[in-house]
Amino acid sequence: MSMTVEINSMRLAASDLAGVSHAVPAHLSVNPVGGAEWDQTISPFGGVVQEQLFAFARRRWPDVVLEPVLFSDGKAVVGGALIMLQALPLGIGSIAISKWGPIQCDPARADHASVYAGMVEALRVEYAEKRGMMLSILPRASLTRTNAEYEHLLSRGFRPGAELAFPNRYIVNLRLSDAEQRKSLHQKWRYHLNKSERAGLTFEHAPRDRFEDFQVLYHSMTDRKQFADYSAYDTLTDLMNIDVEGLRPQMFFVRHEGELVAGAVIFTAGDTAVYLYGATNDKALPLRAGYFMQSRVISWLRDNTGASWYDLGGTDGFQGLHQFKKGLVGDAGVITPIPRVANYAARPMQLMIGQGAFFAREAYHRARNKVIGIIKPSTRPSQTEADTQYLGD
Repeated sequence: MSMTVEINSMRLAASDLAGVSHAVPAHLSVNPVGGAEWDQTISPFGGVVQEQLFAFARRRWPDVVLEPVLFSDGKAVVGGALIMLQALPLGIGSIAISKWGPIQCDPARADHASVYAGMVEALRVEYAEKRGMMLSILPRASLTRTNAEYEHLLSRGFRPGAELAFPNRYIVNLRLSDAEQRKSLHQKWRYHLNKSERAGLTFEHAPRDRFEDFQVLYHSMTDRKQFADYSAYDTLTDLMNIDVEGLRPQMFFVRHEGELVAGAVIFTAGDTAVYLYGATNDKALPLRAGYFMQSRVISWLRDNTGASWYDLGGTDGFQGLHQFKKGLVGDAGVITPIPRVANYAARPMQLMIGQGAFFAREAYHRARNKVIGIIKPSTRPSQTEADTQYLGD
């Protein structure tokens, strides 16, 4: 695959992608690359995310074909997208999926809006127009009230698709002093943090050769709680051993009287660090080890990475997680929803088939979760607040 897309004076949507109203670049070349080259190239991107890594995607979604492509403006690489090609049953078609992509090399550059629009246009032309697929793009949660990337997709003819049942992401502002961060915390969260700091806990940043310690803690926790793990945890070994050092997640532990009581694994590349996995033992809850660990992680991320934000992830509908994360996000952070997936097809039949496949998959997941909830009531969502609105400045 090789293509060059020319876009004549296309302007951005009314939301204007965070207020930038530059014309889209006249030419964006798209160059396919191998998986190893892709991961190496995007490692310094400000917009890099775990889901766009080849090392992650090949393990997480083994049945899809992965196509990493880089975008260039003729002078330098400006972004890229890891496209997943999912064949539909009976050979009736394929879907091209970009989760959290396309990503930019420098999301803060003056013409970042034009770069994003150009990448979307190139993907739309290649996968929908030329190759006859439905193109599905799931943008990341926005830090602003309006998700400008999603609004731009709608302006280009994409249709709203599936929506997460609990779409909120809880995002901490990392660019605060320790005193400012503590002041931002909600009162009850600050109370628990104060109690944890008097419990004799210690915090450590661990090298990757300590990964086995985290594995033991994590598997002990899942065995104790007896819940079905549908997360991407199986990808973690690949990520910890990825050849590109800057893409390897970082590990943190909390001890009490020498014993490991809590641990966390965090993706730290790019402008937004992401909480991937946590693990605790039975002693962690009364010690409030989670409060202690997260407060120290935030300080470490601020002092040792270039990230400005820390994405705590979602809640899967559990009220306890909502309260914990909302209190940690505090007054200086943002609670904001992931938008619906945006789907585009050049012909109505392709759109109908593709959206039908997504609907069937979502129906299966809902049915599976309902059955599990009947068998094990503790897995049922307990979140009582709709709370899907943007909460920020």
